[in-house]
Amino acid sequence: MDIKHLHYFVTVADQLSYSKAAQKLHISQPSLSNAIKNLEREVESPLFERSTRKIELTDAGHVLYQKSIPLLSQMNILKKEMVEVKLIGRGELVIGMIESVRQWVPQVIREYQDRYPSIHIKLFEVLSRAAVVDSLRKYHTHLIITNQCIHAEDIESIPLYHEQLVLVLHRDHALSRKKSITLKELEQEPFIISMEGFQTREDILQAFALEQASPNIKFEIERFETALTLVRENLGIAIMPENYLVEPRDPSIVRKTINSSALERTVYLMFMKNRYLAPAVQCFLEEIQRKFARGGAIR
Repeated sequence: MDIKHLHYFVTVADQLSYSKAAQKLHISQPSLSNAIKNLEREVESPLFERSTRKIELTDAGHVLYQKSIPLLSQMNILKKEMVEVKLIGRGELVIGMIESVRQWVPQVIREYQDRYPSIHIKLFEVLSRAAVVDSLRKYHTHLIITNQCIHAEDIESIPLYHEQLVLVLHRDHALSRKKSITLKELEQEPFIISMEGFQTREDILQAFALEQASPNIKFEIERFETALTLVRENLGIAIMPENYLVEPRDPSIVRKTINSSALERTVYLMFMKNRYLAPAVQCFLEEIQRKFARGGAIR
């Protein structure tokens, strides 16, 4: 069974249109139709129900589709690994990361590029738990720096450091003048929190639960940058990682430490256990681990 023809079949199934699939595959529609007909002859069953208005998968088509997706994914992964085997000191490094590591990752990159100046580096945010797992397993990233607590047999998860979660509020807020603040005191305040699926949200809600309190959630956000914008307008309060609040300080925003041992999080380095990593990629992993192996400070 031709892998290319399976790819054509899956594309038609996804698009439910021969014309759209042909355009996506950059081939002619007659060529695509012939490929599907050849595949149907090979499996001895029609794969699509065709009508003048639309096409749909047959029972045989559904089975083949479900079996083809992981097979094509594995083939794509194999191709990427074969390319990376040849890369020694050149190629591409793709890093997924959370917002709060922006102040120290460039330091590691600076030292790394002295050794591998020809490596092209891509940096982008990968925030939710589902996005972390999906990005690693589909080989969209070589490694991810995240606070998501993920236990999976195929994913290596190395703790790098712990950081406190601190309260941020507007300087004109009544609580900004208090020396000590409890989570109980925050129950009636309009609260800004990460969306569901984010580890920081779970950490904060757990801390409230331990104090038999619950936040008055007014805003749900994806990025801490958005939370700070809302706090800057005195629309609510938020709890966020201390390392996100880097210099220069915003004079309109005050941060307070809350006496709660639960208000901290761990930042992890994650990558696929059995994935082949080119020497240059492996070197970057080692650079990060060395930085924190002896309690390296974040600066």
